[in-house]
Order: sequence, then structure tokens, then C-alpha cells
Amino acid sequence: MAKRAEKNLEHYHDARVAATTRIWGISVGMLVICIPLTAITRSPILPLATITGAAVGTVAVWRSDDKKSKNNNYLPQEKVELLEQRIADLETIVSSDDLDLRRKIKQLESSDGKA
Repeated sequence: MAKRAEKNLEHYHDARVAATTRIWGISVGMLVICIPLTAITRSPILPLATITGAAVGTVAVWRSDDKKSKNNNYLPQEKVELLEQRIADLETIVSSDDLDLRRKIKQLESSDGKA
């Protein structure tokens, strides 16, 4: 169970880093476009808006994942064991040699061969 929790935290961390990288990568591209426009308009509003948007987006990504990771509800151990037992039962049913089924299949094959 502890390994699963660590794996989930690593996944969240990777998703956070990926989202942050993407946000700031796009922001850098926007800043490259804004610099010539700032020189023409002589107004720093566009670069400031870009940096502010990237910062707000980054904070939102990191805070929302914190809330999600804290609210994860894992199944109790007894329910996990019950589900594992049910899966094992289904595997036994599916993999068992059903002689009646094999006989029916042979009958169908023989009837198809005669027709």
C-alpha cells in the first residue's frame, strides 16, 4: 500500500513538473512575441500580463494537485482482499475445463461439417 502511495505522489510530481514546464515554455514564446510589440507601443503591459498569467497558472497547478493528493481515498484492505478473491474465482471459472462445453462445441463442429 505504501508503494502505491509513493507511486501516486511521483505521478503527481511528474504531472506538476510537466504542466509547469509547458506553461513557462509557452510564456517564453509569448514574451518573444511581446518584446517587439513593447518596443512599438512603449507599454510594458503585455510582458507583465504574460509573466503574471504564467505565475498564476503555475500556482494553480501546484495547489490543485496538493488538494487532489490529500483527498485520495484508498479502498480498505478487506475490500481489496474481497476483490482479489472474486477475481481469482472468475479466473478459475474461465480457465476450468468444462467438458460439457467441449462436447457442445464438437457437436456444433460435426453438425456444420454435415451441412
